[in-house]
Amino acid sequence: MKKLSIFAVAFAAMVFAACGGNKSGNTVETNDSIKSFEQEQIEASIKMHVDSLASEIGKLKQLPVMQASNGTIKLTKEELQVKPTYLLAPAVAENATTLAEKYRMLAALQVDAQTAKLYEMPTDEYDKAITKLATDINDPSFKAIEDDAPIAEATEALYNAMNENGRINYFWQIAAASLVEQLYLVNQNTEKFLAAFDDEAAANSTFRIVLILDALDRLSEYDPDIKPVADALAPLDVLNATTVAELKTQLTEAKDKIDAARQSLMK
Repeated sequence: MKKLSIFAVAFAAMVFAACGGNKSGNTVETNDSIKSFEQEQIEASIKMHVDSLASEIGKLKQLPVMQASNGTIKLTKEELQVKPTYLLAPAVAENATTLAEKYRMLAALQVDAQTAKLYEMPTDEYDKAITKLATDINDPSFKAIEDDAPIAEATEALYNAMNENGRINYFWQIAAASLVEQLYLVNQNTEKFLAAFDDEAAANSTFRIVLILDALDRLSEYDPDIKPVADALAPLDVLNATTVAELKTQLTEAKDKIDAARQSLMK
């Protein structure tokens, strides 16, 4: 966790400065060693916790939205004639400038590309935008993903690879953006999309929020890129469904919150 180490050092330095230092060279060295040890323990504790959260996410099944192109959700001929206008345009990828924004945009566009396929819309522009973002990001961790599997569906294998490459904080950016985009899409046509959900899928969708929020909250103290993502998702803690019926009601009631989260992550 490269970023955690950087912020831990900075935090230790600020604490020492605030205390005014110590005139005894031996005492300073001892105090610094203690602070360093304490910070290492904090980092290790957070690392162990987010490892556990990622493992839990890895056990969850894909949400039906991400399985749409495999026939999980089927549209009638009449439904196919009405193309969705709520998908992100591939061109918005150009708006992503920071690395964190590119990770989030990549995840969201992959979710939308899946939905475009469902509606038998051309996806060439999505493919180009996604490829360019992946190239710009240049994360070797992506090699851990199975062929044709969407990076938007965060898996434990991806987490482990990003951990090895010092990018696990970005894993949570991907997971957050993907989930928010999926919830947003489901809310556009709950009758059709939720028809493919069972109670387990409904519970999984909101359990993801719990896991992601927990990780974001713990990491936000050290990573300034994580803090706005944690703030954007915080209002979604009202989603705690255990059945499809509950999820439908909660999505309707939280529509504005989901829209706001999506706008915040994709701005």
